[in-house]
Amino acid sequence: MSKKLNWYKVASIKDYQEGRVKTVTAGTKTIALSLFEGKFCAIDNHCPHQGGPLGEGSIEEGWLRCPWHGYEYHPCTGKPPEGLDDNVPTYDVKIEDDDIYIGIEEEQPHKRNVSDVMVETMINWGVDSVFGMVGHSNLGLADAIRRQVETGKIKYFGIRHEGAASFAASGYAKLTGKPAACFAIAGPGSTNLLTGLWDAKVDRVPILALSGQVDTQVLGPGAFQEVDLASAFNSVAEWSQTVLPQSKHAELMTLALKNAILKRDVAHLIFPNEVQEIEVDEDTKASSPEGRLTDLQISPPKDSLDKAVAKIKDAKRPCIIVGNGAKFKMDDIIKFSEKIEAPVITTFKGKGLIPDDHPLACGVLGRSGTPIASYFMNASDLIIVFGASFSNHTGIATFRPIIQVDFDQMALGKFHKVDVPVWGEIGVTVNLLNETFKDHSGDASIREEISGRWKMWKDEKLKRTKDDKGKGLNSAFIFETMSKLIPEDAVITVDVGNNAYSFGRYFECKRQSILMSGYLGSIGFGYPAAMGAYAAAPDRKIIAVTGDGGFGQYMAELTTAVKYNMNITHILLNNDELGKITKEQKADELNVWETNLVNPNFSEYAKNCGALGIRVTNKKELEDAMKKALEHNGPAMVEIIADSELI
Repeated sequence: MSKKLNWYKVASIKDYQEGRVKTVTAGTKTIALSLFEGKFCAIDNHCPHQGGPLGEGSIEEGWLRCPWHGYEYHPCTGKPPEGLDDNVPTYDVKIEDDDIYIGIEEEQPHKRNVSDVMVETMINWGVDSVFGMVGHSNLGLADAIRRQVETGKIKYFGIRHEGAASFAASGYAKLTGKPAACFAIAGPGSTNLLTGLWDAKVDRVPILALSGQVDTQVLGPGAFQEVDLASAFNSVAEWSQTVLPQSKHAELMTLALKNAILKRDVAHLIFPNEVQEIEVDEDTKASSPEGRLTDLQISPPKDSLDKAVAKIKDAKRPCIIVGNGAKFKMDDIIKFSEKIEAPVITTFKGKGLIPDDHPLACGVLGRSGTPIASYFMNASDLIIVFGASFSNHTGIATFRPIIQVDFDQMALGKFHKVDVPVWGEIGVTVNLLNETFKDHSGDASIREEISGRWKMWKDEKLKRTKDDKGKGLNSAFIFETMSKLIPEDAVITVDVGNNAYSFGRYFECKRQSILMSGYLGSIGFGYPAAMGAYAAAPDRKIIAVTGDGGFGQYMAELTTAVKYNMNITHILLNNDELGKITKEQKADELNVWETNLVNPNFSEYAKNCGALGIRVTNKKELEDAMKKALEHNGPAMVEIIADSELI
């Protein structure tokens, strides 16, 4: 029975001279096509020895020589010299109208493999976005992801640096509370993921890392790009396992995601190269969360709740401090604050959890904060803390009675004792408090006091917007303009440095979501996190706020944003230095050293990448530039020449 061939045009005869071999593609096949002794011949492109690309070899003395190790094959028959038996498959060739066609047998239907089962399981658990880089040790897994991308069940974003992939996945998780995946090859690809994974870990958000690995048969002696990934990821991953041929593959992916979601931490899977494409039975089922999770709502012990209630009833001037751990329960917390008329203060990571125009909102506490927040904390007689970690950057007062509510027992009284530690899911606990205080009415006069403090701070900010040393725009003016123009439902990612401190101090939030590298405080977070936010919420306006130092770390990712037409507006404060480090050196009475930067014209760079780029050098230009960038459909950058001293 004759085989059925699909014919693919691969080249023209004018492309070839006698004795020349080239690599061509026919369907999914790569082929070494040569002109030898007046005849066009096609053999498989892979040397049977180690897969060397024969099409990159040369024909010498009648033999096609592999470019990797010099193994020889006849250019037309694919046979090796006499005495050897590692034949190379051949393909039919025909010439029509000076074009060369190669005949390939019809591809058989794809047979499900280990990677298919694990990617299907990943999707069943709600992972809908993957950020990564395809390479030689993750090709089987990449192909399984590709098949699911084509069905529309998952999105893939090919990044330029794996560190951006993990930061993007972290940004996605910080916005949604759900895991995304970051994806890399063995060795350096996977080690590049580590910084973004640490960011997710210390900020307690779920994330899934997928690593390719070299073939298991060469593990140990020191193969090319071999790294002991299990050891490398041991400290950052709450759970890490290698996928083996006989593993229960769906169960491994389920365990990974269960660990990531329930522990709000890093889960990691290592895929040796040859395991990725092992075929499985067609009836092999992917796993799912069904029957794997229970209700996560932890009610606080009655005794601790009763103690908290008694403290609140006795307080004359309670205040509430919320951290990022309270992010998804703010409606109930605001309702509670209104019942007891308590000022609401946020940590920097919690910025925006209550709109700054709410009558009980007092802004951010701490080094990135407002004098309003510190005033009302210090004037309180009870501090009620929801989902905050008591960072020294925040500076929650220890000289006032404290009620602390957290889902994590280890977080309660972590750095010092608190008066009433309450272990419980924040939403459950607040609802119980709301029920207890449903008929309670606090002292509403606190609202007038808050309003007065806001007026004092706004008057001060207005004075600062007028500062000008002739070295660029001041931060108060930049963020005052942003406060007026940024859409209320925007997602704003903030990098590390003076730009972040000034943002926390001057930007007035309405209903925007704010994402940052909190406990890790990693420079470079801002732009990749914006890509993660775009993947999670493409219908919302995404704003990235960075300095020149932070953007410089991952500036190639602007081309990623262009490739996928991500609607990201980038506000870039350019002061030609690592301004925060300069400030710290001065504070320590040291010489300012090696904090200056040599920068390109970033707005022109943005244009070269295919984005909108606008440079602002004076105040009159800023508002129009921001409006134009916000209206642009796709990646846009407003590069602002900023004064590093007027922060």
